Amino acid sequence: MARQQGWFALLLALVISAFLLCINLPFQLGLDLRGGSQLTLEVQPINISEKVNSEQLEAVQLVLDRRVNGLGVAESSLRTVGSNQLILELPGEQEPSRAARVLGKTALLEFRAQRAGTRIEMQRLQRLRSQLRGIVSYKENFKSNNSESTDLPNIQKQLQDLGASLGVGQIASSNEDEQIELIRGKINNEIVNLFEPSLLTGSDLVSAGRRQEQNLSSWEVTLAFNKDGGDKFARLTKSIAGSDRLLGIVLDGESISEASVGEQFKTVGISGGSATISGNFNAESARELEVQLRGGSLPLPVKIIQVRTIGPSLGAENIRKSLFAALFGLFLVAIFMIIFYRIAGVVAILALSFYSLFNIAVYALIPVTLTLPGIAGFILSIGMAVDANVLIFERVKDELRRGNTLIRSIETGFSQAFSSIIDGHITTLISCLSLFYLGTGFVKGFAATLGLGVFMSLFTALTCTRVLLRFLMSYKTLRKPTNFLPLQQLPKEITIT
Repeated sequence: MARQQGWFALLLALVISAFLLCINLPFQLGLDLRGGSQLTLEVQPINISEKVNSEQLEAVQLVLDRRVNGLGVAESSLRTVGSNQLILELPGEQEPSRAARVLGKTALLEFRAQRAGTRIEMQRLQRLRSQLRGIVSYKENFKSNNSESTDLPNIQKQLQDLGASLGVGQIASSNEDEQIELIRGKINNEIVNLFEPSLLTGSDLVSAGRRQEQNLSSWEVTLAFNKDGGDKFARLTKSIAGSDRLLGIVLDGESISEASVGEQFKTVGISGGSATISGNFNAESARELEVQLRGGSLPLPVKIIQVRTIGPSLGAENIRKSLFAALFGLFLVAIFMIIFYRIAGVVAILALSFYSLFNIAVYALIPVTLTLPGIAGFILSIGMAVDANVLIFERVKDELRRGNTLIRSIETGFSQAFSSIIDGHITTLISCLSLFYLGTGFVKGFAATLGLGVFMSLFTALTCTRVLLRFLMSYKTLRKPTNFLPLQQLPKEITIT
């Protein structure tokens, strides 16, 4: 009896440890349980007549993975769908606009030198850009102070004057935001055309960072080049040092910074393999640019075709319904096991409770990101655990009908059911492995939780159930064959012990 009590104490210690893990370690919930955002991205081929191949899709996914990691969103997932689409899930992210801005850009970074003889034109365009920024700032301040008004005084005339200066003629659109974007695009295109391409691009970058400027009013982005990139940057800055030509930094065809290079760099240029981009960045825009550059440029452009947001209330409702389904299923299983297997059924329910606790502890420890399909896999694994107990108890009942003693029937039942249990669990594991390695997204989550459940089922059926049965059978008051079978099914000559 002391031995049985020792094994029971060890099992109890495992149960307590699992319980402490569950209450102290946070669970990772997927998008459908936690709420968040889902973005569907479509990879665009360079030529319309061409198709995106698997290597190109994989290369795009690799770059986007780096960008997502740079965003710092926990438990995000990025998976391919079909031949040219990717689905990004951002649990807990209710405003996907930031991710959309970062992921949707190709992030093709170029360093260009201003063309000779374009100083006056550059100054004119920079002045017009400054005027546009002033109009935008005035418009935003006006709206913030007069939320009910939509018409800004003189804004239309100012925009028309800017458009005329750029030679775009009469702007037909009555939408002020559209007018602003049209003028901004025109100014940007003309500024970019004043620069000539160079051999220095974002592919020569090693890393990117950000830091606040000394005046604490804006941020700047820092760049570090590889050796070849550092040499290119030195030659490029040397060629324009001390002149009226500017160094232009262009990202996806948009000029984000124009800077002069001092005369002191005429001899060797800016050496050291590093540079700084300043362009009136705030903390958020500097962060976005840093993430884009650190992730690298996309080999193919991507288009965000769908943005879906799941609120936290819907996620909470999914958790509530899933929990109710699991508990209701366990309740029905408990009634069935107690009716058909009596005290063995009670043992099975205890073992299933321990099984569920061990599973949840493993989910928190690994950790496993729980989704609705993952919960379905967990509930299905409960069925596997029940099946294992049914196989054992049916063998025990068969042995009792043959006239064996209760203790011998229990031991024989476990040994005879062992091979059947192992075979059933191995075949299920093969299916789980196939689903995990060949499936995607939610299918992987289902396979992961089901596979872990199969391992836990083996442990609880062959260890926990046996320990509990042996512990209970150490008490003579419980060691009765009628606790396992009705009296009419027992041989008359059967003994109690």
